[in-house]
Amino acid sequence: MIFFYRILTFLLFPVFVAVIFLRKYFNKEDPIRFKEKININESFFPKNKKIIWIHAASIGETNSAFPLIDKLIKNDEKIFILLTSTTLSSSQIVYKKKLDKNSFQHRFFPLDVQFLVEKFLNHWKPELVIFIDSEIWPNFLMEISKKKIPLMLLNGRITIKTFNRWKLLTNLSFKLFGLYNLCLASSKESENNLKSLGAKNVKFIGNLKFCTTVNSEKKYNDLKTIFNNSHIWCAASTHPEEEEIILKTHNLIKQKGIKIITIIIPRHIHRSKAINEISNGFQIKSQIINKFEEVSKESEVLIINSIGEMINYFKNCKSIFMGKSLSKNLIKVGGQNPIEPAKCGCKIYHGPYISNFKEIYNLLKDKKIAYEVSNEFELSESLVRDFNNNTNKKNTDELNIYGEKILKLTINEVLKLKNEI
Repeated sequence: MIFFYRILTFLLFPVFVAVIFLRKYFNKEDPIRFKEKININESFFPKNKKIIWIHAASIGETNSAFPLIDKLIKNDEKIFILLTSTTLSSSQIVYKKKLDKNSFQHRFFPLDVQFLVEKFLNHWKPELVIFIDSEIWPNFLMEISKKKIPLMLLNGRITIKTFNRWKLLTNLSFKLFGLYNLCLASSKESENNLKSLGAKNVKFIGNLKFCTTVNSEKKYNDLKTIFNNSHIWCAASTHPEEEEIILKTHNLIKQKGIKIITIIIPRHIHRSKAINEISNGFQIKSQIINKFEEVSKESEVLIINSIGEMINYFKNCKSIFMGKSLSKNLIKVGGQNPIEPAKCGCKIYHGPYISNFKEIYNLLKDKKIAYEVSNEFELSESLVRDFNNNTNKKNTDELNIYGEKILKLTINEVLKLKNEI
C-alpha cells in the first residue's frame, strides 16, 4: 500500500504544483513563500542548535502550539523550533507573534512526495518531530522512522468518522500509527481510537487547546463605547441555515424592547454578502465589517468579513453562540472549538450537533459555561437572562489553571522523549 502511495504521489506531483500555482493566482497562497511547498526555497538556521520540528496544519493547531513553543525555547537556549503549517491564514498568525529568529522559524509544509520529503529532512535534520492533531502523511512518517528520528503525535484527534475510515485500511493504519514513539490524545475517545488503530504508546493528559492564550490585538472598534446603551452578543463560526436562526433571535429580543447588537462571524467569510441579504430580508440594519473599518452607530447586526478577529469581538460580549451545531446537515460533523470564548469569560450556547468537540463541551457544561439550545426561542430567552448577570470570571480562572496543568504535563512528556534521543 505504501509503495503504491509513493508511486501515485510522484506521478501526481505536476498536478499538485499546478494546483498550488492556481491557488496563488486566487490569493490563497503566499505570493512569495508558496515555493516552500515544493521545497524550492531553502532556508538557513543557526548552527549548534537542537532542532525540534513541530507541524500544525492550520490556525487552530498553530495557536495551540505557541504555549508549547514558548516553554521549549525558554527551557533550553540550544533548542531551535521549526514550525510548519499548511494554510496562508496560519502563516499570518505566526507573523504577528514576531518570535525570535535565532530560536524559531516558520515554513510551509512541503508536499508529501518522496523526493521532497527526503530533501526537507536532509536539510533540517530535526532531532525530534511533533505532529499536531490528526496529521498523517505516509511518506513523511516512513522517512522519519527510517532516519530513526523520535516521532510524537500531539493532541492526537481521531473522531469516530475518521476512525471508521482508517478501519477500512487496517494494515496501513497499524503500519503508520505504529511509527509514533508517543501519542498524546486530545480526548479519551481519541485515546481509545488511536490504540485500536495500532498506536503503541498512547496517553491522555488533556486537550492542548485549553493551553492557548486569548490576548487580542489592539482594538480598533470598542463596541461597548460605540453602543453604550445596548447589549452585545456574538454568533461565531456560523454555517448556512444558522444565520437565519440568529437573525430571528435578534428580532425576538428586540420585540421585548431591549436594545441589542448582534455580531455574526461566519465560518467562511465569503458568505458575508449572502448573510447581509438575509438580514435585509428581516428588515434589520446590518453592516459588513472589513478589517479596520469603522462601525456605524446605526447598525444592529455586524457581519464580520475578516480573519483572526474573533477574540476582539468575544471580549465585547457576555454570551456567545458557537455555530456548526444547529443545522441537521451537520449531525455527523458538527461542532466548533469553544475554548477561546470560554477563556474570554463568555457563556456559550450551542446546538445539539457537536460531535467533533463533544468532550470539550461536556467539560464546559460541567463548569456551567456551555449550554445547549434547539431554536431561536430558547436562545433568545437565555440571552435575555444573561444580559443582567455577571460574567464567568471564576470559571475562566478555573479553565486557565486547568490549561496550565495540561501544558506542564505536555512539556514533561516532550522533554522526556527529547532526552531519550
